[in-house]
Amino acid sequence: MNAPQLITIAVLAGTMALFIWGRLRYDLVAIVALLVALLTGIVTPERAFSGFSDEIVIIVGSALVVSAAIERSGVVESLIMRLIGNRKRAGSQVLVLGGLSATLSALVKNIGALAMLIPSALAVARRSHGQPSRLLMPMSFASLLGGLITLIGTSPNIIVSRVREDMTGRPFAMFDYAPVGLGLTAIGLVFLAVAYRLLPGDRRGAPSFGESIDIKDYATEARVVPGSDMEGRTIGDFLARARHEVQVTGLFRGEERTAVPFVDAELRAGDLLLLEGEPAALERAISRGGLELARQGPDEGSDSPGEIGLIEAVIERDSILANASVSEVALHALFGINLIAVSRRGQRLTQRLRDLILRPGDVVVLQGPLQIMPERLADLGCLPLAPRRLRLGGTRRGIIPVAILAAAMIGTATGYVPVAVAFFAAAGLVMISGTLPVREAYARVEWPILIMLGALIPVSDALRTTGATDLIAAWLSDFGTTLPGWAAVGLIMVTAMAVTPFLNNAATVLVMAPIAAGVASRLGYHPEAFLMATAVGAGCDFLTPIGHQCNTLVMGVGGYKFADYPRLGAPLSVIVVLAGVPLILAVWPLT
Repeated sequence: MNAPQLITIAVLAGTMALFIWGRLRYDLVAIVALLVALLTGIVTPERAFSGFSDEIVIIVGSALVVSAAIERSGVVESLIMRLIGNRKRAGSQVLVLGGLSATLSALVKNIGALAMLIPSALAVARRSHGQPSRLLMPMSFASLLGGLITLIGTSPNIIVSRVREDMTGRPFAMFDYAPVGLGLTAIGLVFLAVAYRLLPGDRRGAPSFGESIDIKDYATEARVVPGSDMEGRTIGDFLARARHEVQVTGLFRGEERTAVPFVDAELRAGDLLLLEGEPAALERAISRGGLELARQGPDEGSDSPGEIGLIEAVIERDSILANASVSEVALHALFGINLIAVSRRGQRLTQRLRDLILRPGDVVVLQGPLQIMPERLADLGCLPLAPRRLRLGGTRRGIIPVAILAAAMIGTATGYVPVAVAFFAAAGLVMISGTLPVREAYARVEWPILIMLGALIPVSDALRTTGATDLIAAWLSDFGTTLPGWAAVGLIMVTAMAVTPFLNNAATVLVMAPIAAGVASRLGYHPEAFLMATAVGAGCDFLTPIGHQCNTLVMGVGGYKFADYPRLGAPLSVIVVLAGVPLILAVWPLT
């Protein structure tokens, strides 16, 4: 072993130790690792930033944007909520969500399946008052297991099939992986439904300063439009469809307020409901009910310049809104903005927003062109709160992001479009179509995750460029020939699992598949069992957030630390090895 190989292994070992220690942010650890690799010469300056152009960075960043658009649409969330039903226990939720992740991952790329389901997991956790961290990592692991079922589920399966074709003239078919993959998926789901408790219960994605502002009792108005699902139905039906996340505090018909809005009051076209709740719940309720948010002026598609957005602000004592109503101030006519909602601490609002006498200290949600909002707030005498993502009053183009993601996944499944290109195109289309505002798209990208990936890729690649992988391969081949067949298969699987975090799963198969085939040949066995072991090992990185894009995707939104992955992943890895080797040998005998 020469000096560059020793340095490479030492740098990677030190990086893993810092990750496990957890005292430094993971992106800072990755930056330190890259700087050390540059200083020691195992990474050249020309290769230092090659990781930022790697397709993994593009896939993860694009998947986060597409996932945000899916969340905004609410379509998948609605379907998942029906499947979840009234299940409040995290184990049951893990079983349903994990089962869906695995099923979809068998049909399409697992990164796409997981991106589609993450928003639903967040909604399920929110509804049951649980932590998303208890659901997201099990879902990621389930998607990895589901990818083992078919040829197109994950990249290692495709590469292994190609190696077999080169060796025997016959590739693995679409469902040759199914007997092993289905068995491991079933066993893994049962384990995850019980072992999710191994994850810390206090993990959560870090909120922004604005998201830490706890304002829940907003009042807003929504109108029953002709042809709406709610026309001819009752307030009780509306509340049931809204899952009782909001309250109806007033019902206006024409210019008159009706009596107390009982749950059996029938809704008619043109009726205006005064709703109370937190902004996200109000947005969901209005969308599910097919209602239309009431505004004082034209809709958000007016001729006002610039991007339309929402800002929360507090009415100051000397504001022109203080002790006046919106209609008196002529908010839209004079200032070009709409009042969307009002929150007044300790008081339920039952008046029309246009007639409500606003008070100093009221928190209002104003909608208008973002480029003029600071000037308008100054004119009005309102103090803006820290920005946070609000969608109340936005347009839900429900089916568009789902159709875009479906097209991307079909393109990758059929092999017509590379995964990175498909997801990049999908992210661009959800922004171009207006499904997800550009500002929100950039806000939803987990930039520290991308920095970590971009910095670590050239460091990990140093294993190959310094010849360390060839050295390890030679040791493995020599040692494997001294073992019985079943143990050699297990050794190949364990080695593939151990190498994947440093090379990514596709590179692991490219390195390991020829070694596995060579070990089989030297032992006089058929290569299929060894190739299957390589595919399973490379597809099952449960120990780190960096070996597979699925694990990386949930890291930020779940608030996970590096050391959280082996807490759940290490026992699952042992289970996969103990169950996987017998399953492989039962389906693919050595002789």
